[in-house]
Amino acid sequence: MSDDLAVELIGIEKRFPGVIANHDVNISVTSGTIHAIVGENGAGKSTLMKTLYGMHRPEKGRVIVNGTEQNFKSPSDAIDAGIGMVHQHFMLADNFTVTENIILGAEPTNGVRLDLKAAKRRLTEIATSSGIEVDLDALVADLGVGQRQRVEILKVLYRGAKILILDEPTAVLVPQEVDELFENLKQLVADGATVIFISHKLDEVMAVSDEITVIRAGTTVTTVLPSETDQKQLAEYMVGSELPAGEPRTTEIGDAVRLDVNGVSVGAGGDGGRPAVDDVSFSVHAGEILGVAGVEGNGQFELCQAILGLADATGSVIFDGHDVSSRPARERQDLGLAYIPFDRHTEGLMLDSSLWENLLLTRDNDPELCPHGFVDQAAVRAATVATISRYDVMTPSETVPIYALSGGNQQKLLVGRELDSGPTVLLAAHPTRGVDVGAQSSIWDKLREARDAGLAVLLITADLEELLALSDRIIVMFDGKVNAELSPSDATPELLGTYMTGGAV
Repeated sequence: MSDDLAVELIGIEKRFPGVIANHDVNISVTSGTIHAIVGENGAGKSTLMKTLYGMHRPEKGRVIVNGTEQNFKSPSDAIDAGIGMVHQHFMLADNFTVTENIILGAEPTNGVRLDLKAAKRRLTEIATSSGIEVDLDALVADLGVGQRQRVEILKVLYRGAKILILDEPTAVLVPQEVDELFENLKQLVADGATVIFISHKLDEVMAVSDEITVIRAGTTVTTVLPSETDQKQLAEYMVGSELPAGEPRTTEIGDAVRLDVNGVSVGAGGDGGRPAVDDVSFSVHAGEILGVAGVEGNGQFELCQAILGLADATGSVIFDGHDVSSRPARERQDLGLAYIPFDRHTEGLMLDSSLWENLLLTRDNDPELCPHGFVDQAAVRAATVATISRYDVMTPSETVPIYALSGGNQQKLLVGRELDSGPTVLLAAHPTRGVDVGAQSSIWDKLREARDAGLAVLLITADLEELLALSDRIIVMFDGKVNAELSPSDATPELLGTYMTGGAV
């Protein structure tokens, strides 16, 4: 036990039915530093942080905070000990102001009355000292992603947190917002805070961390200084083996236009409101990946819905020479349109159902799996086992409920389900969101293989590394419009970030 340690996790073990999530985990976090935790999906990172935050109670081990051993029974105990956690999925009420969101559950009072003036005074002091500026009177619904994240950080600072846990804090930020976040974190550390953050972006981990701990298969592998390692070595620590090198492209983009979108608008009714998608046109050829860059909320989701036949839209969608503008979603799927959705939980999976039932979810029109309209369970289970093998899905069997898998393994099954359906066009929205570097590399390889075999891919992603690594062309969406088209060889993260936030070059 050391006086200069903010957090010590000693011999932590956490079990769930049939699963050992953490086993003999040991981490020491020095006060006033930024400490990164990296590892594959299912490695136990989030479980460990939830244990530190009082959401889980370990079967074994010790949690020591600022030299005092703790036995947290709930997050409120952790908050009382000066720990705050910013989750990847923000927990904000859109119809409340920034101030109302921050003080919710910790409202200051003057007698029995809510004292908003006192709250704003304190929040202004916190925002000024931390460098995290945001309009306290703004509605959260009107804020961008980066500003929402600032609200979440202010929320934990308002509750007195001196140890901040951030889960994938840069997942949906453009490069300029990432730079601002890192400056904010450095200012917090300079003022005496300690930051622990989980990330899959190893370049960012190397850039901002003072120390890095790698977790693999539920236990700690090593803790290193950024000056003593590199991204390749970190990735190999995470997966336990050398990662394959990406192969250069050896095929040509085909002449055939598989997807042709012409003047598509969504939400352009007579109410005077701004359309979510505003006169968007582009085409995707056979054997091509067209990347779509953009901060979330700029029409990408509605564009996908229009292409899928799930939104009222004007303009035309031509699929492999067929005008499908007025055709229902099922007919478009039957013509060879596949979809990796924005949110696997709400759009792509039935969490309480087995893996084989989830594979069948979009494959019930496959005559090999459902001959004459009847499910051949043996065939579906065999196909699921094959997909599990091809995409390296870590699971006890095809019969377990999919909620039992880590997010990355759920995503690998979903990607495999869509690619193995034999599509002609694939809409791939954030295909590697929330997956580790090993799973990301595997999914990228599968997308490239499918592209090289002639698949047309519309890739929508907020991950600029992914966009640049996979795309043959890139368009940028802002405010429902396409405001730029770039070659990956001409694009840089900074240039893309400028276009994504509405700037001109």
